[in-house]
Amino acid sequence: MAVTTVIISGSNGFVGQNLGSYLNSDRFKVYPLSLRDEWEQQIPDQYDVTIHLAGKAHDIKNSSNPKEYFHVNTDLTKQLFGQFLRSNARDFIYFSSVKAVADTVEGVLDEFVSPDPQTPYGQSKWQAEQYLNSQPLPAGKRVFILRPCMIHGPGNKGNLNLLYKMVKTGLPYPLAAFQNRRSFLSIDNLQFVVKSLITNPDIPSGTYNLADDEALSTNELIRIIGEARGRRTRLWRLSPGLINGVAKLGDKFKLPLNTERLKKLTENYVVGNTKIKNELKIAHMPISAREGLLKTLRSF
Repeated sequence: MAVTTVIISGSNGFVGQNLGSYLNSDRFKVYPLSLRDEWEQQIPDQYDVTIHLAGKAHDIKNSSNPKEYFHVNTDLTKQLFGQFLRSNARDFIYFSSVKAVADTVEGVLDEFVSPDPQTPYGQSKWQAEQYLNSQPLPAGKRVFILRPCMIHGPGNKGNLNLLYKMVKTGLPYPLAAFQNRRSFLSIDNLQFVVKSLITNPDIPSGTYNLADDEALSTNELIRIIGEARGRRTRLWRLSPGLINGVAKLGDKFKLPLNTERLKKLTENYVVGNTKIKNELKIAHMPISAREGLLKTLRSF
């Protein structure tokens, strides 16, 4: 069996570490790639796939210089893609984000929604997507633009971990009055999709959303956290007006709850994954949203 050589930028991040371990086998040879300096010298003479994960993540505190997003998320993507075009490699997989399309969602976000990102993070990702789609693609090459929603898995240190820590204190969850539904993406489902793209030559280039099949409310998530801990959780329905006031104070005094974090916890953000499942010819992702979340939460 031929070995597929894969380059992964951002290999030290949460997704990169998991994906590298998942792919590194008798069938795949994985090369980590740091884009900080002299990155072209790190690339092997012959390789098959570039997975571009490296990027500047969205800053919840809104303290980053906007130019940094465009340098890292847009300019470096252009450079790496140029190297891919000059090589004999077959596939370029770019990890964009649903935030390249919309910061708020009405209904279900699918690939037909016209992008209108409102933050430097989303705008830099969208500019990178536009560049990739504007370049002539030589025969035999494919480009996949993947737009994941919130990714989680064992070892993840994001907002899910913060929510878990809050529930672990035993204090009631005070945001139960907010009714919402949002999508998540387990690392297991992400890895399954990436491996399927690499190993199936019949899947065409394109832009694909990545999400688990089911969207959940934050209240449901709190109950799943309780299940993972083997304890019941309490939900408080405090006034949304009061909570919004506290969040604004959080912006001013750098408190754990600010308007950005409140938005992430209470907004509707449902992401459709029908397009990628149709291409993979599957009815469901390998694991459900609930199964994936329990696996992640039990690792905390």
